[in-house]
Amino acid sequence: MAIGGGLHALRSVMHYAWQIGPFKLWRSLNSKNACKACAFGTGGQNGGLKNEAARSFEVCNKNIQAHTSDIRPGIAAQYFLQMPIREIARLSGKQIEDLGRLTLPLYKPAGAQHYSPISYDDAINKVAAALGKIAPERSFFYASGRSSNEAAFALQLLARLYGTNHINNCSYYCHQASGVGLKACLGTSTSTVTFDDLALADCIFVWGANPASNHPRFVKLLLQARRRGVQIIVVNPAQEAGMLRFASPSDWRSMLAGGSEVASLYVQPHLGGDAALMAAMAKVLIEQNTLDQTFIAQHTDGFEEYKSAISALNWDDLIAQSGVTRAQIQILADTYARSERCIFTWSMGLTHHKQGVGNIEGIAALALLRGQIGKPGAGLLPLRGHSNIQGTGSMGFTPQLQAHTLAALEQHLGFSLTQTPGLDSMACMQAAFDGQMDALIGLGGNLWAANPDTAFTREALNRIGFKCFLTTTLNHSHMEGVEGEVVIFPVRARDEEAQATSQESMFNFVRLSDGGIKRFPQLLSEVEIVSRLGQQIINPQRFDFTTLKSHTTLRQWIARVIPGFEGLGEIDKNKEEFTVAGRILHSPEFKTPTGKAHFAFCELPRYAPGYRLTSVRSEGQFNSIIYHEQDAYREQTERWVVMMHPDDIACEGLIENQRINLTTTTGSMLGLKVKPYAIRPGNLMVYYPEANQLIPRNVDARSKTPGFKSVVVQLSRAAEHS
Repeated sequence: MAIGGGLHALRSVMHYAWQIGPFKLWRSLNSKNACKACAFGTGGQNGGLKNEAARSFEVCNKNIQAHTSDIRPGIAAQYFLQMPIREIARLSGKQIEDLGRLTLPLYKPAGAQHYSPISYDDAINKVAAALGKIAPERSFFYASGRSSNEAAFALQLLARLYGTNHINNCSYYCHQASGVGLKACLGTSTSTVTFDDLALADCIFVWGANPASNHPRFVKLLLQARRRGVQIIVVNPAQEAGMLRFASPSDWRSMLAGGSEVASLYVQPHLGGDAALMAAMAKVLIEQNTLDQTFIAQHTDGFEEYKSAISALNWDDLIAQSGVTRAQIQILADTYARSERCIFTWSMGLTHHKQGVGNIEGIAALALLRGQIGKPGAGLLPLRGHSNIQGTGSMGFTPQLQAHTLAALEQHLGFSLTQTPGLDSMACMQAAFDGQMDALIGLGGNLWAANPDTAFTREALNRIGFKCFLTTTLNHSHMEGVEGEVVIFPVRARDEEAQATSQESMFNFVRLSDGGIKRFPQLLSEVEIVSRLGQQIINPQRFDFTTLKSHTTLRQWIARVIPGFEGLGEIDKNKEEFTVAGRILHSPEFKTPTGKAHFAFCELPRYAPGYRLTSVRSEGQFNSIIYHEQDAYREQTERWVVMMHPDDIACEGLIENQRINLTTTTGSMLGLKVKPYAIRPGNLMVYYPEANQLIPRNVDARSKTPGFKSVVVQLSRAAEHS
């Protein structure tokens, strides 16, 4: 089986360096700008190759891949005049990425077959004219996490002044369940630990995540933790190579050894079996009385009800639903019980379910049972994706502002904002499908790829009469569902900004990025475009958007109205990066109504008979961006495959590379190649976003996140000619 990192990672770095030029890559990596990839984060005022602790050289493949997107040459204007949109839409995600940077605004009238280059002035006029013709409540705004805090704050303010609260970000398709679950249990919706806490833990759970592909720098820390004797417990239905052995290019010991062990214990539950596994672990802890009774009594509520619900669960049901044996559960619980400082980390393997919030409440309950929240070296850490997705949410790019933020914002504006409730992302898409949305404004991202149910998504987007996108590169969102009028603004990347910007890591750490690299001087920044749109759309007597051209002014607004961001008000002068106040829990003080952490129990999910399917990203992919077709860590050379356990392949009478079809109530994938893989029997893996056509629009009732990770599918043989 392959290992993570190692020579593959080095070859990949050399490939990208050769492709775009070693000097250009080094200048980008070494600049004082926050990493453009995951929210684990490096960069800022410590330099691009340092983390917030500024202790060691840090670089990873994901960061380099993100830089390659921005350092590519620009796409020639003639390309759009010659190539119909329907032809560009037929390109793969990688092929569209390989087209290069978008360097001029594009426009398409309703019904047109081509994009045409236009000027920024004309593009801004067209957006202002379109929004001026529709009722604000028939528009929605959507943002990814690759933009800055300044751009996110400015655009959500524009949307609210325009008159809509339909403002949402891509968290609704990833970690929204984390925020909702943590808020309900602990009174905070983000990580409770800092980067330095990872060095104090004696046990780290990595639950429902594959950081070897998505957060490689985190795996380097896990390798170092293993050497200190820390227990690394990986819980994942699939046996991911990089979580078994990993060779980090910035960790010489692992490179010399040809890879070092990551997991000290690897457990493979069924897809969707996490809640049952958590409940089973809790049942062992309760039955053995290996609890922190003092912590529970002094700092929590709801324990007796939780204990009663757990005690009533049947062991046979827990084993069957989780897919984990009683002996494995006992080892898990005993390992955890011996820990004095434990950190639970997770990603979308827990949140992408109809019971996503329940999963997070379950993991919080495990921590509370042993007092593993509210002290250094222990707590909860959602492994967030996009580099500033947490910051985008902090800036109020959400349907509902926090009460404190809304009150402060209205006080400084001098008037009240619209109180009409805003819709979440899936609700906005449903409203579009129902003909109730006339405009979409997108700040980065790939809304097309983010949504389940491909056929529904195409039709919903086509029913939106006007769409506007701000982006550095093109993706399928600019080619699919675009029958109406469309304006696309090219924007500067983070390290190209003329003014400094800020970003927030998954550890609540706010960095300042200097910008300054001049690749395409003709491009405008996101803030400049938003400011110019605001000048045309909003009456200047109500709010003067010319003032927001200054990022310093924007940061002063943020410092006044967003709790914990007071430090942004002086950061231009002192360059002092900071941790957002009031979020880290190093003492058992909880901002809940009772002042105590809350135990919550959710009913365990039940699944219909059939295979359970998850959609996954490849090693050569970051979110929806595909950098190369092969998946080196899973030893796959193409993407139109279904990964199955060898026993399931044999049981179905199939052989490797045979073609099969997968069908759900939503759609079908035809002619997939069968590939053997070490996944829990009864479960299947298919690549995202290709698998979206199989994923129903069913959402978690509390987080509104679709259940991408535990979909019941039917398998059949494909026709011989497939």
